[in-house]
Amino acid sequence: MPVTGPLANTTCTLPLVEVCITEFALACLPATGAVFDRLLALHPAQVVVDLSGCRHIDAAAIGLLLDVHRRLARADGVLTIRNPNPRIRRILHTAHLDQILPVVDGASSLPSCTPGTGQEPASAPPALVAHGRAPVRARH
Repeated sequence: MPVTGPLANTTCTLPLVEVCITEFALACLPATGAVFDRLLALHPAQVVVDLSGCRHIDAAAIGLLLDVHRRLARADGVLTIRNPNPRIRRILHTAHLDQILPVVDGASSLPSCTPGTGQEPASAPPALVAHGRAPVRARH
C-alpha cells in the first residue's frame, strides 16, 4: 500500500525554482503563501528566494520561510535565501534563520529583482530548469 499524506516521500520533479520577493510582510503573506503553496506542489529540489529587491521582512514572513523550509525538507528539498540587504541579513541573523537556511550572496539567473514591469525574462531558460518571477504585493 503506498504511503500518502504529508510524510509521503515524493520525488522532486524540478531541480530549481527561483522566486523574487519584493515585499515580505504580514500584509502580503496570504498572497505570498499562495505562491509558495503552488510552487511546492511542483516538488522542487531547491527553492531560491531572492530578496535583493525586498526592503523589509517581519516575524510573520520569517515564520512563512520556516514553514516552507520544513515542507521542503520533508521532501528532501532545500530552501536558500539569496541577496538580502544588510538590514534583512541582520534580522535573519537575529532570528537565527541563517543557522537553519543557507543565506547567500550571488548572481541570479533572474533579471533584476526590483519592482517594475512584472514581465517574464525574454530569453528562454534551460529546458530542465523552471525559472520565473513572482513579485507578490498585497492589495490594500
